[in-house]
Amino acid sequence: MNPAGFFNAVEKGKILSAIRDAEMNTSGEIRLHLEADCKTDVLDRAAYIFEKLGMYKTNQRNGVLIYLAVNDRKFAILGDAGINAVVPPDFWDQIKKTMEEYFKQNDFAEGLSKAIQMAGLQLKKHFPHQKDDVNELSDEISYGNK
Repeated sequence: MNPAGFFNAVEKGKILSAIRDAEMNTSGEIRLHLEADCKTDVLDRAAYIFEKLGMYKTNQRNGVLIYLAVNDRKFAILGDAGINAVVPPDFWDQIKKTMEEYFKQNDFAEGLSKAIQMAGLQLKKHFPHQKDDVNELSDEISYGNK
């Protein structure tokens, strides 16, 4: 499946709204990247995409990437050094479990929206929005291999 067609317009809108809502309250940045396949270790691939998207370039190192390989049904969530230094050690595992619950029901848009909300709450707690904050990274979903 072409990853760009994985979500319909309503689902895509829901996810983008979740990203924008979460980022309204924080200086942190959240991105979603979809690919068709992931033939390597999913965390290694997500780390590669994190770097390729320049997510480490945020001022406070508080970017979060949610990576999903739609055909292989693999996913990962990665936070940059700034957020990893302040969230509980099991934080990403909690988000992953929430996503898995929805993914098992084939409700990917809701699972991703919930994950974005959860990440956004932690970002807000540790990196609250400042009046001079700028959106450092695109909110749009990015796509990889077809």
